[in-house]
Formats: sequence, C-alpha cells, structure tokens
Amino acid sequence: MKSLVIVESPAKAKTINKILGKDFGVKASVGHIKDLPKKELGVNVDKNFEPQYLVIPGKEKIVKELKSEAKKAETVYIATDPDREGEAIAYHIAEEITSAKGKKKIFRITFNEITEKAVRESIKNPGEIDTNKVDAQQARRILDRLVGYNLSPFLWKKVRRGLSAGRVQSVAVRLVVDREREINAFNKEEYWTIEAVMAAAEGSKQQFNARLYKYKNALVVNRDAKDDERFLIRDEKTAEAVSEDLKKQEFNVASVEKKLRKRSPSAPFITSTLQQEASRKLRFTAKKTMMTAQQLYEGIELGKEGSVGLITYMRTDSYRISPEAQEWAKTYIEEKFGKEYHPGKFNIYKSKGSAQDAHEAVRPTYMDKTPETVKSYLTKDQYALYNLIWNRFIASQMSPAQLDLTTIVIGIKSALKDHQTTEFRATGTVIKFPGFMALYTETKDEIEEEEGGLLPELKEDAGLDMRELNKDQHFTQPPPRYTEATLVKALEEKGIGRPSTYATILSTIQDRKYAEKNEGRFSPTELGVVVNDLLVDKFPELIDFNFTAKMETELDSIETAKMKWPKVVKDFYTPFNKDLQKASKESGKVKPEDIATEQKCDKCGSPMVIRWGRHGRFYACSGYPNCKNTKPLEDNPGQPQQEPETTDEICDKCGSPMVIKKGRFGRFLACSKYPECKNAKPLSTGIKCPMDGGNIVERKTKKGKSFWSCSNYPNCKFATWFRPVPKECPKCKAPMLVEKRSKTGDVSYACVTEGCDHTEDTE
Repeated sequence: MKSLVIVESPAKAKTINKILGKDFGVKASVGHIKDLPKKELGVNVDKNFEPQYLVIPGKEKIVKELKSEAKKAETVYIATDPDREGEAIAYHIAEEITSAKGKKKIFRITFNEITEKAVRESIKNPGEIDTNKVDAQQARRILDRLVGYNLSPFLWKKVRRGLSAGRVQSVAVRLVVDREREINAFNKEEYWTIEAVMAAAEGSKQQFNARLYKYKNALVVNRDAKDDERFLIRDEKTAEAVSEDLKKQEFNVASVEKKLRKRSPSAPFITSTLQQEASRKLRFTAKKTMMTAQQLYEGIELGKEGSVGLITYMRTDSYRISPEAQEWAKTYIEEKFGKEYHPGKFNIYKSKGSAQDAHEAVRPTYMDKTPETVKSYLTKDQYALYNLIWNRFIASQMSPAQLDLTTIVIGIKSALKDHQTTEFRATGTVIKFPGFMALYTETKDEIEEEEGGLLPELKEDAGLDMRELNKDQHFTQPPPRYTEATLVKALEEKGIGRPSTYATILSTIQDRKYAEKNEGRFSPTELGVVVNDLLVDKFPELIDFNFTAKMETELDSIETAKMKWPKVVKDFYTPFNKDLQKASKESGKVKPEDIATEQKCDKCGSPMVIRWGRHGRFYACSGYPNCKNTKPLEDNPGQPQQEPETTDEICDKCGSPMVIKKGRFGRFLACSKYPECKNAKPLSTGIKCPMDGGNIVERKTKKGKSFWSCSNYPNCKFATWFRPVPKECPKCKAPMLVEKRSKTGDVSYACVTEGCDHTEDTE
C-alpha cells in the first residue's frame, strides 16, 4: 500500500508528489486544522492554563479525508513546515489520525528545501513530533488569546466597541506612536555649508568640488559635538562673512591621501532582511514578500519539469549556508564572472546570539535554475523576488570590492602645512575591483552622503584656482517615520516578534486602524494614539519593549526544554490579570479632546466643535446636550471639498451620475444630486453572485468587519466572510471563487458553491 505524506498546502503537495512518485499519496491540510474556539476563551486558567482545541469550522471534511487516507496507508509521514507553527499543525494532525493509524506508523519529517535529495533524505530518516516546539507555539497562542480575549472588552468599555489589542502588535503601535511624538517635539536647527568649485590651475577645464571642512580651527559641521557646538555657520549673515573672507585667500593642496579600502558583501537573506530589502528595492509589503516567497518555496510549475521548489524555507533567523550550496555558488561565480571573483575560502556569516539556527539562510535551491531560465514560468512578483534572493545569495559568496579612496585636503597657501586652521576637503572613490558589486549592492534605509567621483591627479603644494564659492542653507531633520523595512528592523533589534510574525504584526496594526501608511511610511491614527496611551497607562509592563523581548526569549527557552510552558504563561498572566482587574474598576471613557472651530451651529448659534466618536471626527454643537446638532466633517463650508470619485453608473431614481463616497460602514455609491436625491447603494465588486447572478457587494457589520453579499438581498441570501475572486470554478462553473487564508498566512482559492470541493493555489 502507498505511504501517505501530509503537508499544509496544495502547492507543496503537488511539488512533493512529483518528487516521490506513485508509491506515495500526498494530501494537504490547508493550514491549521485545530484552534482555540472563536466565541469563548478556550483556556482553563484554573487548571494550569489547559487549552481547549477544536476542529476549525469548515475543516471537518479535510480531517475526515485525512483520517480515511491514513487508514488506507501503510505509513504516514507528516511534512508540515519546519517551524513552531508547522510542528503544532503536525501535532494536531497526528492527534486526529492516530485512531485510524496508530502511533507507531506515524512519523514526522522536515526539510529546509523541497528538492529531491532533501525530501528523500527525510523519508529515509524520519523522526517524531518535537513536543517542545509544540509547547512553544501553544504558549504563544495561549498568551495571545489571554491578552486579546481580556483586553477587547476593556477597550470596548473605555474607548469604543469593536476594538481589539494584541500582545506584540500593541508594542509595534507604541513604536509608531513614540516616533510620531519625537517628530512633533523636534526643533529644527538652521545651518549652512560652503562648497568651492576648484580647478588644478588657471585656465584648466578639469574642475572638482571641495567642501569647507574647518574654519579658523573649528569644524564647520560636527554632529558629535554638544548642541551649541554642532554647527559653526548658523545663519546667512555668518555664511556671507565667511564666504567673503575665503574669497580673499589663495589655496593650494595641503595633502593627498590615498587608501585602498575593501567592502565586503552583505550576508544572505534571513526573513527580516528579506522583508526589508524587498520593501526598499521592490516596494513589497512584508505580507506580500512572505506570500510570494511561500509560493517560490512550495513549488512553481516549470513546464514539462513539473512543480519545483526554487528557494529554501523563508522563515529563518540564521545566516548558515550548507557546504553543498557554497560549492555550487563557487562553481557558478567562477564560470560566470571569473576565478578572481570568488575569495577562495567560503564566506561565513555569524548569526545573532538569539538566532534559533534551525534552518539555513534564504537561498536558491538549484544552480541551473537562474532567474532568467525560469522567468517565463513566474509572475512578475515571483520573478522580482526570486531575482533578488538569487543575486543576494550569489553576491554573499563573492570576493570583496576594492575601492581607491582619495582625500584631498586644501589649505590657505600662506599657512604652514602642519598648522592649517582653515581646510576644504574633496573626496573621491574609484572602484579598482568590483567584486560582489558586479552583481549586487544593498539599499540603505536612509539616504547617505554620496562618495565623490573621480578627482584630478594633484600633488602636494600645487596651486588651485577657485572658480566658484557656493553657500547652501540646511535644516536638521527629525527622525523619519518608519517604513515597513525600518519597522521590521526596529522590531528585530529590540527582540520583538520572530521571523514568522513580522508580516502579521505589520498587517494587523493597519487592519485594526491603529496605524496607516502614507507615502510608504507609518503614522499612528488618532484611534491608535488613544489606545496606545491607555495601554501605556494601565498596562505598562504589557507593552514594555524589554518585557516583550523577554517573553520571546522565554518562548525560545520552552522550545529548547529549558522552561515549562505553564510556568511562562502563569508568570505573565498573574500580573497582567491584576492590572486588568484594577483598570476595569475605574469608570469613564477615554477619548481625545474636542477641537474648537469658528463655525456656528445653524440651530442654536453656539460654536461648533470637532468631536471624536466611534467612526472618527465629526462636527457637534458645543451646547450639547441642550442642542444635539451634528454634521460630518465634509459639510464644513469653510473647508475645500475633496471631489468624490466618479463612476459610470447612473442613479436609477433621478438619472444623475452616481459617485463613490465614504461612510461609517466603508465606501458606497451615492447620487451626485444629494441632498435633492438621497439614493445610495453598496459598491459593487464587479463579480456576479453564484446564486442569482446579481452583483456581489462589500458590506460591513456594525462592528466594522467586512463581508460580501448579493446586491439583491433580501431576495437572495448569499453572503460570505471571504474576499471574492473573479475566477470561474473549473469544476462546477460557478462565476466566483473566494480567497481563504490559513493561520500560517497561506492563501488559496476555494469554490463557494455548496457541495463543490474545488480549491486551487493563488497565482
């Protein structure tokens, strides 16, 4: 009889099935099959925090199928992802199929890459489920449930209904709020720089730029000095005086210094650096990066070759590379670039002390699968990310770049060489040997001062001709708002979260409307500030950076069997529950202060104020409760109005064009003749209802949760919590599929028609 291999996703199942062939059946659990119940705590705090796991609603059919297949198979191998989440999924699968198969015939296999060698090697050397990893995942799940389940009612009571808070996400919001306050408190300082355009001799056409470095023994810009000494030239008057003095002087070359500098390549990607660089170079969100990387890891259809896993496992914090991969990288580098581009010895990168080192760094799996050879089989996003991973890995194994760095010090001609009190400096860099830079250079988070280009050959004491002298005004800048790249970097540096959680953290703080991205940078919403300040005040330990990092370390200790999970949970829950009980007894709601306006109430004449409510800011009469007049902010006649988004749809009541407006339950269609015509209807997704052919529209519950339903409601009762996809089901020809996401972030499409079990991978 066939052996059965169980994995999480259909894509992974397809790749492994191709490798193992007809002697093995491969089935997918489609993510987690069991979890804590949705509508109750599911954790017995009085019984050593015993969790109550149930089969996830909608997964009953999958569980039944896994049991049936396990019963028919001679041996069962559970090959879920090689991390804590994967181990927990494996544990719950084993629990469900043990009755059908028996423990002795169930094995756990793991591999860092989905290649024939790795998969077959794991089958030859199967192991058991790592209960320490399961305990670590279970502890995290219970901690997050205890916080979320208990804090949500507190926030409903203190702020507004429908809010929720997470243990780690709240700390990320605090980072964003703290940074915003730094920016608001920042005082700009004015300073000036002076730059000369010089030539080697009178009449020479070869010019170069030199910046004033020192004036009368004081550094012009000294960022490391005390506040009152950081800038020598603080205003235009001083800049003008210095310039006039410099124009009277004659200059020559005081010294020429040449240095050969080596620049080493960056380490291969780990999860955090992959997310950071994909954000900088490709403008990918962390969520998009991980989703695309998951597709590359699980397998891409390469024509006749079938499904092939192109990269190693993408959730890792280790820079370790297998000797085999280093060998093929060396062969590739020497064939592609030449022997001098490989350093001879392998480049080894040291992982951080906190790294779990369970998996290799993120790298390609096959030397012959270069980005160009597989480009035609990849989507645009898959190719961009695969190319990035390929180049970074190959570059990490290449020789350092060699740079010629030249610094020319220019002084006043009449001064002694060793006693220059005024100096200009010019720097230039020439790439002597490109090394890894022939393939790849890392992008920096913030713009750095560019190294100068080629400088003329000059000798000491050579006279110089000053052609121009330019003064430039500058202002010091506040710390920048976080991008996805810098926020992931900050979380990693503070020890908050782990490779598998960064993308979820960034998505969650936006989904909960606590932070928003403008021009690619995070800023807190007013709601985010209110909730953050409340949590800082009432639960200081919960969202303390050091405390959260300590919790991550303790979860790691559970995985290495150094700590027991019930103790870790108890040590957290006892003080948290004490703070919760104390905070819950305090009466009153928390909200931002009203903002005064010059607008008058059109009902009683009292001043109107901008008040904060459950759906954001609005105009309200200051005479409340005697006058209850309110208006939306858009109705302010003194403010420029934003043009509503136009559509091709016509109002079915008056024939005027319909426009898209934003209301308390999201975007909707409204008649452009409002208030004369008050016709409004939900905004269509452009997808037809699988039941009656009506339009599928997005709606929101009173708590703000999105769902999709037929526009012909109540005549048609079709509705789904899952985002619709405009794809026809190939099995039953229904006009739409829905997007489903597993607990591990895996996305798949499924048919909504009752009785149709069609699922497929996302493109």
